[in-house]
Parts: sequence; structure tokens; C-alpha cells
Amino acid sequence: MQIFNVLGREKQAFTPIHEGRVGMYVCGPTVYEHSHLGHAKTYVSFDVVARYLRYRGFDLLYVQNITDVGHLRANEEDRVLVRAAQLNAKPMQVVETYTRSYFEDMDALGVQRPDISPRASGHVPEQIEMIEALIAKDHAYAVDGNVYFDVLSDADYGKLSNRRVEEQQDESRDLIGSGKRHPVDFALWKKAEPEHILRWNSPWGVGFPGWHIECSAMARKYLGANFDIHGGGIDNIYPHNENEIAQSECANDADFANYWMLTGSLNVLDPDEGIPVKMSKSLGNYITIKDALEEYRPQELRYFILTSHYSNPVVYSDEALASAKSGWERLMNALRLVRQQMNSAPEGDAGAGFRERLTQAREDFGQVMDDDFNSPRGIAVLQDLTRDVNILLNSETEVGVDTLAAINDTYETLGGDVLGLAPAADGTASGDSQREAALIDMLIAMRAQARADRDYARSDEIRDQLAGLGISLEDRADGTIWKLQ
Repeated sequence: MQIFNVLGREKQAFTPIHEGRVGMYVCGPTVYEHSHLGHAKTYVSFDVVARYLRYRGFDLLYVQNITDVGHLRANEEDRVLVRAAQLNAKPMQVVETYTRSYFEDMDALGVQRPDISPRASGHVPEQIEMIEALIAKDHAYAVDGNVYFDVLSDADYGKLSNRRVEEQQDESRDLIGSGKRHPVDFALWKKAEPEHILRWNSPWGVGFPGWHIECSAMARKYLGANFDIHGGGIDNIYPHNENEIAQSECANDADFANYWMLTGSLNVLDPDEGIPVKMSKSLGNYITIKDALEEYRPQELRYFILTSHYSNPVVYSDEALASAKSGWERLMNALRLVRQQMNSAPEGDAGAGFRERLTQAREDFGQVMDDDFNSPRGIAVLQDLTRDVNILLNSETEVGVDTLAAINDTYETLGGDVLGLAPAADGTASGDSQREAALIDMLIAMRAQARADRDYARSDEIRDQLAGLGISLEDRADGTIWKLQ
């Protein structure tokens, strides 16, 4: 396997620290609002990374945090507290509401839950312990109840984003003040003013942790000082990821993460300039996952995300989603035809020669996914297979149930288990897809009964109503099949 390591800017062979085992940490959401499609791009992408690692036989421990305290805005206001004031709610009400909303969205998108989802507020002692270690090693200093990391004490600071400290002085959002030695020094602990609700006791007085220290403390607690993969969005490379590395390596005297994987942004076209800009809450140009799911199937959104390499930006548009819908339906029409024919196919392994084509598809899929989790090429392998499946099933070649089962298993394994695009045939797929298929099958049965009763007007009415919904019927000798138009 090859992974493009942002730390070093090159593709590298993947060698886990412990053979057969992988530790992966991905920066999770700050839970003060409903998640949007930009979040979906990151977490669907890492869902496929996790699925593929397990498909390859690795014992994966996947940790993804929940930020519920310490994520400060430019004016140093905590995002959760700001949202709580807007809603006239308690901070933990906000956190619970949007944490549940986040997991609802991820479940709807078929994103498998991380093994551990630790909260920042539940790991304040670990954060304090790491801050104390940094002070003891002269990498941090306390002043007036605040604690700052001394960036000049770390000769490697800036190695992930390739920013030099002297070039960052004018870019830093933290101005000199409050006793800071350098404008780029960042907060590990902040003094809590009397009105600040989220507050803990510490050796430096009552306060709360900074944003960056949470990931370092929780990654060390659950994965160790040095682990395999760190993931997140490219927009957090500086300052968040850069600060994670600095404080972790200085506190632990060890490398932090061996491989850094960062996802490209999800962009939308600026209505005035017509150029792609990042979808974000701060710009107000976002579409929530919940709103998107009102218009598109979960698998269509996943298909849209996965047709772009995880590290590349992608532009959201109605045209792009229409293309994703068409591509996903082509795969599903073939898979649906396979399953329908399984109900009436002869016993045995007629058409077994197609097994070689399935073996080739699995090999091709593994080859492209081994190359930095290249999901667009993985989808292309499935589309090529779909072309050949359609040729086989629409030919006069007899295909036995065993061969059809092998085709179905290939789709379920590559398209389902790994990419999360193909619903299972046993009822374990998302409820919407299962209900849709069951309702269409029921209408087909009603139409068949109408034809048997010579009620052709009723039969045609059912066919036309389904056509109006974008579902076409094809009457064959072995029964009626349906396809999405």
C-alpha cells in the first residue's frame, strides 16, 4: 500500500508500527451546529479508508474526537458558548444536541462509527498533565492564569505546513499581549473570566483548555505517543495540525503520527464571482447534511464524494450531483438485475467462466485502492465490471444461481463493504433503499395480478405511474424487472 504523506509531501509505502495493526486518529467535529456537506466529504473519505484497511485484514483502532470545549473564534470566544448564548441554552445542551445530530447524519450516510469517540471535556485531566510536561521541559510558560506553547523552543515548528515562524508573525490571529513572548505562541490553557461557564481547576487557576491540546492528549491516551495515521481536513493544517505535532513531540519526546492524510475542501461556486470557494459555516454558504438528504439518497452523496480523490477539492453543484445519481443508479440497476435473476435462475454454476472476470475486478480494485485509497478509480473498476455484467445478463448465455451469487458478492464486498455504495440484499441496507425496493416489487406484483385478471388499463396505469417516478419496467420471459431511469 502507498499513502501520500502530507508530512514530507510524497507518496510512501505504508508500514504500520505493529504488523497487522493500525492506529488512526481523525480530527472530529466541533459540535455547535448541524454538520454540513464539507464535513461529509472528510468523514465519508475516512470511512472508506477505515473500511479498506479492515478489508485488507488490518486490525484497526479508529479514534475520532468530539470537540465540545476550547475551539476559540478569532476574538477568543468559545464557539460552544457563543452558540449557547444565541439559543439561550446551557453549553452542554448545545453539545448534546449537535453531537447527536452529527451521529444521526453519519449513520444516514452509512459512515461506520469510530471505535472511540472521546470528548474534549471528558479529558481535561489528560490535557493538564500534558501541559505540565511541556512546562517542565521549557516548551511552555504560564502567565496570569494562561499557559502558552513557546514556538521558538521547537526547532521543527512548521514542518507540516512548511511555514517558517518568522513568516507567521503578521498572519497570526493572536496579537502580542497577555504576557505572550511571541505572537505565534498559542494557548494551551486559558484563564476563565467570571462569566465563562466552561471552567475547570488547574495548577494555573480556574480556566479551560485550548483547542489544539485536546487532540494531542486524547491521541496519546488511546493510541500512544507514536501512532500510524492522523487524518483531518486540509483547512486545519495550520494552525491546528501544526500545533498538535509541536506540542505532542515536545511533550512525548517521540514522533507523533507517521502518516498525515488530509482531505481537500468541498467548495461551492461564489454567486457573484463564479469561482469555487470553500463551504464553511463562517461564510454562511453551507448546505447541511440533513437538507442534502432531503433531496438526494445517501448513496448518491457518497458516490459524489468518492468520485473525487480524498485529497482533492471538489465543487458541489446540482449538475455534479445529477452525474453522481446517474453513475450510482447504473451500478444499482445491474446489481438489482443480478438479484432478480437469482430468484429464477437454474441451480448450479452455469456461466462459471465469468468468475475469471470477477477475480480480475477484485484484483484491479485492490491495486487502485492500494494506491493511496483511490476511490475514483475503484468506482471505475466497478463501472467496467457493470458493463460486462449487463452484457452477460442481457445475452442468451445461461447463468446459474451460483455465478449470480458470486457477482452479487463482488458488488456487496467492493461496492458495499468498502465503498458503502451497494446496499446488502439481506435487509441490512439503509431503510430508505429497502423500503423503496419493497414498494416497487409490491407494485410489480399488483401489475402482474392485474394482467392475469385481464385488467390491462390498471396494468398500464401502474406502469405509467412508475415511469413518472423515473422507474422503468421490462417484461421478460422469467418475470418483470425494474430499473431507475
